[in-house]
Amino acid sequence: MKKNYKKIISQIESVRKKNNKNWMDILRIAFENNPKATSKVFAKIYREDKQISNLAKKLTK
Repeated sequence: MKKNYKKIISQIESVRKKNNKNWMDILRIAFENNPKATSKVFAKIYREDKQISNLAKKLTK
């Protein structure tokens, strides 16, 4: 069963790599077409990601 988890985690990692590239492509397109609006949305994403990180810290204490 241990090997099965490692295989699944590896598959997840592979899919996430592809999806992260897709996110970066969208970000590039958005900044090229409307940098001001994109910057505002990106700032919101950053703040919410920070909240997630802070909550994750609480779980690791």
